Amino acid sequence: MSSDPLRELVAVMDRLRSPGGCPWDAQQTHRTLAPYAIEEAYELAEAVEHDDRAGLREELGDLLLQVVFHARLAQEDADEPFDVDDVAADLTAKLVRRHPHVFADAEATDLHGQWDRIKATEKGRESVFDGVPLALGALARAQKVAGRAQRAGLEAPAPGDDLGGRLLALVLEARAQGLDAEGELRRTARSWEQQLRAVERADHRSRETSE
Repeated sequence: MSSDPLRELVAVMDRLRSPGGCPWDAQQTHRTLAPYAIEEAYELAEAVEHDDRAGLREELGDLLLQVVFHARLAQEDADEPFDVDDVAADLTAKLVRRHPHVFADAEATDLHGQWDRIKATEKGRESVFDGVPLALGALARAQKVAGRAQRAGLEAPAPGDDLGGRLLALVLEARAQGLDAEGELRRTARSWEQQLRAVERADHRSRETSE
């Protein structure tokens, strides 16, 4: 094994992207790669939910590939180039800034609120809800908004009693119980799918027997 696997990974990615490397890799852009990052994140979540240690290790690698690939593309930008070392340096500095209770003299109280305040100052945000990605799944986004509202001490009645309002009420109920609404729905949907597959198999066997 290499004495520096991360550096070797960067070198392999550079070879794939360079002339004479992989034609598919050479065609990719940040936009074409973005859907893969979302897909890999979901596959990582699935490995965690299944307590799949081998799968977890593999999916972490696939996510790391996305980071290294995007960083390699960023090196080629003529106006604002950066590389994976810049990404790592920025992340290190951010972690230190956002943990003053570890790296400075701040007290370890209201950690979520402290994180939000530091993040808002860094990014010049005017609202605690700025930065919640619109592309998040509806359940995950509702839960994120609810968390930010709670940490900021903001309250407002759930809008209406239509289907959307009832779904939002369930998200708030899940949060109150310390549950991840998105994860709970995935788990239940997966269980239901398994039952449906069993019914499907039984139906196929019944048809084969009757023929």
